[in-house]
Amino acid sequence: MSKFLRNAALAGVVAAGAAVWAVAPRTFNDKRRNFVPSIPNVWFAHRGLHDAGSGLVGVDDVADYEGDNPVSAQADMTYESMSESKEYVVLARQMALKAGYGSADVTGPLAPENSLAAFAAACEAGYGIELDLQLTLDGQVVVVHDADLLRVAGDPRRVEDLTYDELTRIPLFPDGKSGDLRAKPLPGAEAQPPLVVTPSAAPEGYYQHVPLFSDVLAVVAGRAPLIVEYKFSNNHIWGAREQELMEKGHALLAEYDGAYVIESFHPGAVNWYKDHHPEVCRGQLSWPAKLAQNGPAEWGAGLLTFDWLSRPDFVAYDWTGGSLPQVRLARSMGATAVSWTVRSSDELARCDRYFDRHIFEAFVPDVQ
Repeated sequence: MSKFLRNAALAGVVAAGAAVWAVAPRTFNDKRRNFVPSIPNVWFAHRGLHDAGSGLVGVDDVADYEGDNPVSAQADMTYESMSESKEYVVLARQMALKAGYGSADVTGPLAPENSLAAFAAACEAGYGIELDLQLTLDGQVVVVHDADLLRVAGDPRRVEDLTYDELTRIPLFPDGKSGDLRAKPLPGAEAQPPLVVTPSAAPEGYYQHVPLFSDVLAVVAGRAPLIVEYKFSNNHIWGAREQELMEKGHALLAEYDGAYVIESFHPGAVNWYKDHHPEVCRGQLSWPAKLAQNGPAEWGAGLLTFDWLSRPDFVAYDWTGGSLPQVRLARSMGATAVSWTVRSSDELARCDRYFDRHIFEAFVPDVQ
């Protein structure tokens, strides 16, 4: 063997070893030493069992769905999947009514995503729950996914610029109907700068708003296991506000008597749990980012190369990427593989072999 070939082979071995080291999850001994529970083996309803938003569509919404939908570029848009979506909306409404929210004559959404009604509905249906944490202007931990309220309330203002008191007066999906993909922009929302202001009083009639995390925990009350995502608008920043969310979020979880695990796209958030609360089951969220489109940091995160920072117990990965080498490698070394977000029976059939748990919406799984 020539010197070149020997060096090439050695470089290959080193590269492979580095990849294994980078992707490796938490060790079994570490889990045993810290009495770490595994992620519960249930179906997790994405942002609760909701009847509006977050990727749900009807036949008339296909044009919108193919446009700028921020949550599912790979979504199944067949007529079969949209029929499944309607069945899901019906179930969400039934379970929300059973839980005591709204009434049958409410034509708008009873249980919008990440609302108290959606979480109560998931509990009634026997599902686990995936939800998202952020901080308000006045430092309250609330449950909401997007950095702003445009998609879910037609209000372009950012969550971090609003107090919780203001959020209680902003209804989710106002004047909408069950299954709407996004809320209609409020008057003045599209002006530059936006002219939307918070109403001085709460609207009349039934509505749901962005809830406090403490209220969500009180509603769930241990009835369903939780996947709690710490959500940041910029995963490249780690400062005082990010740490404040971690500390306040965990303080609420520490007082909660129920099963939960945590996850984040931000490796720093998962690492925070590794350093401060190793007894908590932690997960690294990721997706198959493209180098040219998303940049080297997101691309590296998609390869799970930052897992060495956090040594996660599970990897929550975009359902389209379950067959990728990095996901299969992490799984082979003991990480639980969790899909997000499966939205039809066809998508489930395509990815099920690669994952141990599933986060779902827009269809009703056969197995609960």
